[in-house]
Amino acid sequence: MASATATDVPAPAQSAPQTTNTSARTQFPPIRIGTRRSALAQVQARWIEEELKKVHPDRTYEICPVLAQGDKDKVTPLQILSQGENAKSLWTGELEAMLEAGELDMIQHCLKDMPTQLPDALKLGAILEREDPRDVLIVSPRLPKDTTLSSLPAGSTIGTSSIRRAAQLRRLYPGLKFADLRGNVGTRLAKLDAEDSPFAAIILAAAGIKRMGWENRITQYLTSLTGGMLHAVGQGALALEIRKDDAAMQELVSKIQCERTTRACSAERALLRALEGGCSVPIGVETSWRGGKGLSVGIQPPKDFDKHGQPVEEPEPELDEQELVLKTLVVSVDGKEHVEYETARKVRSKEEAEDLGRDVARILLDKGADKILEHISKEKLWAAQKQQDERTAAA
Repeated sequence: MASATATDVPAPAQSAPQTTNTSARTQFPPIRIGTRRSALAQVQARWIEEELKKVHPDRTYEICPVLAQGDKDKVTPLQILSQGENAKSLWTGELEAMLEAGELDMIQHCLKDMPTQLPDALKLGAILEREDPRDVLIVSPRLPKDTTLSSLPAGSTIGTSSIRRAAQLRRLYPGLKFADLRGNVGTRLAKLDAEDSPFAAIILAAAGIKRMGWENRITQYLTSLTGGMLHAVGQGALALEIRKDDAAMQELVSKIQCERTTRACSAERALLRALEGGCSVPIGVETSWRGGKGLSVGIQPPKDFDKHGQPVEEPEPELDEQELVLKTLVVSVDGKEHVEYETARKVRSKEEAEDLGRDVARILLDKGADKILEHISKEKLWAAQKQQDERTAAA
């Protein structure tokens, strides 16, 4: 198993394709997959490469790592980095410029990092099968392994750079403290494990931990029912961005798209777009399917067993006959105000899923989410600027 303190895989700040020669085996040029430079991003890119090879074994593939703007500056608070136009390209700008220029054929993204509005010439080509979208608690090795959010000592500091995570936890656990924590997954774990670490625990996405093979570090899975945490829009899903006019790439990536994940994430992204929120706004979601296999609520117990005590396999209902359950939460940064809503509806297409997301957004706004979001937009930049000024003065 890889070390939990592994760092980014070394790569140039902007890796253009290394070759344009056609494959001797296929007489087609390699398909160039752009990705961020982190170890996790490249693990994800290799997984996508393997999925593409299954349906297109006649093609060759080349992974092109690029250092994103959000990865270059690990000091400036995300609240400042994600202001204005930067919010649209914090993790995607450099890659999208290369895609538009024809230097890449597609970009692999964590869907939660993708803006809901893409450049005019680009589009979301495919959303792949979702990994576990939950957040997880990882406690310091100095604390008992069975420690949970509710049993953390009063005054414990949680490491996270996510406003969404901190805001939700402040609402339910006012005795906890929070401190900014950035970097790739390995870096964050190393900061938690350090002897002089100020953190009692950190919050990360389950998907990244599992893809890196570090599941043994997970202390508690967090959901609306356990820990009171709703995950980020698109969390756990990988997406491929392509050029709008590239019909060949669209045909290629459509063969590895997951319809179940696409519908759920389309509802989530339509909700976020309608609320005009970004990755630094505390909007939590949780989607699952009623009438079939759950999407984000973990393993479901079997309903029946045979005479040998083995679970009886039940046929999976058609996706069109299942209901998409969408839980949502908008919470103020201090955790003192919140608006939540839950509904379920059959969505038989991506477009119907987007309609559901927009409808839920309107309900949240009617319930007062607009006032919470307006207050956040006024205060978060001031708070982040103050933090940055303090860092500068101390330097």
